[in-house]
Amino acid sequence: MISSINPATGTVVAEFDEHTDAQVERMLQGAVTAQKRWARQPIEVRAAVLTAIARVLRERKAEYARLITTEMGKPLAEAEAEIEKCAWTCDHYAQHGPGYLADMPVASNAESYVAYDPLGVVLAVMPWNYPFWQFIRFAAPALVAGNGAILKHANNVPQCALALQQALVDAGVPAGLMSTVLIASSRVKALIADARIAAVTLTGSTAVGKQVAAQAGSALKKQVLELGGSDPFIVLADADVAAAARTAVKARFGNCGQSCVSSKRFIVEDAVADAFVAAFVAHTRELVVGDPLDPRTTIGPMARPSLVADLDSQVQRSLAAGARLLAGGAARPGPGCYYEPTILDDVTPDMAAAIEETFGPAAAILRVGDADEAIALANATEFGLAAALWTGDLARARRLVRQIEAGAVFVNGQVVSDARLPFGGIKQSGYGRELGAAGAREFTNTKTVWIGPAR
Repeated sequence: MISSINPATGTVVAEFDEHTDAQVERMLQGAVTAQKRWARQPIEVRAAVLTAIARVLRERKAEYARLITTEMGKPLAEAEAEIEKCAWTCDHYAQHGPGYLADMPVASNAESYVAYDPLGVVLAVMPWNYPFWQFIRFAAPALVAGNGAILKHANNVPQCALALQQALVDAGVPAGLMSTVLIASSRVKALIADARIAAVTLTGSTAVGKQVAAQAGSALKKQVLELGGSDPFIVLADADVAAAARTAVKARFGNCGQSCVSSKRFIVEDAVADAFVAAFVAHTRELVVGDPLDPRTTIGPMARPSLVADLDSQVQRSLAAGARLLAGGAARPGPGCYYEPTILDDVTPDMAAAIEETFGPAAAILRVGDADEAIALANATEFGLAAALWTGDLARARRLVRQIEAGAVFVNGQVVSDARLPFGGIKQSGYGRELGAAGAREFTNTKTVWIGPAR
């Protein structure tokens, strides 16, 4: 049984039987059949369907946002923004996908070019934290490229998974081209091994990523892995401290801190550390924790009780090791999976809050003497997803971004994913890219074509 549990109340709102092996078999075969036809459609036809998906998402934004909020606890305004971002991304690939995937002429001794052909049916193993966005950011470029998809969503958001499937069908995606399988995680290995699955994309933890990589690698299948992060937010002495502190609150506590790409380690030069921390704490105290369906709420519940327990363990271990508590530091009593927005100061690189990925509303402040120490500390992690750098010297910023080990660096702004820009990590944060032109081509065969004279 797969259950949808409202994390704000702890109540079960829906239950579903797992799909049987026979049902999964029908979905797989249907996806293969539909994908072969889909790949033969002109790319302009495929792009037009993406425009229709965007329209359906916008028409049902209120419905889908409430579904997200009920299943995983995101405040309603953030859930609505998630749906709008999905629609915008579909529009982006409808407009730019044909260009991203156009044949690329190459000068040689004959007619030659590079073509981008679809791989086939891609298995998408998706997380719960952005239940619509994580799928759409894969699906929009994959569909315009001519691929099909099997969605294995996180089992705490089954209603979102089924709603996504219905949205695509209602927008005109051919029947069977995208199907949602409701199965236990233990059954994913068999799907990966199935010869009809051409490639795998996963957004999730590093531990799960290693398992999927091993399984897909043993079958010689392409993978894109977007995994964990402990992203640094670096504030140098010449930064606009007030702007950095305001942005830091959004960068850490958006989606209740449950994002791979949210800032987690706030690395601040001593010269401005006291001013930054004071402003950061003040703005954090302005957050409103409560019912995510209440428009006044800015921090909803975490998605599951186990996540609350994991985060609290990291906070308490860091405090025991010498960190100083400035805000929060405990779960809220009563029903629901609520944790107070937490700020830890005087964190050192050997503490849990600095070493581990803190997947929830807890920020770690690490103070450094200068920019060189800040960059070294930012890189002193097994992760490499993204980083933010705050400085008033843009010439220096352009030099420093080359030294930061991450898949993305945002200067004087919050790290976000953007349909126009490639997104992904290095080191233990995974490999491959979503979004941008690179994302459009990830699940294609980069085919060299050379045409000599007719004989």
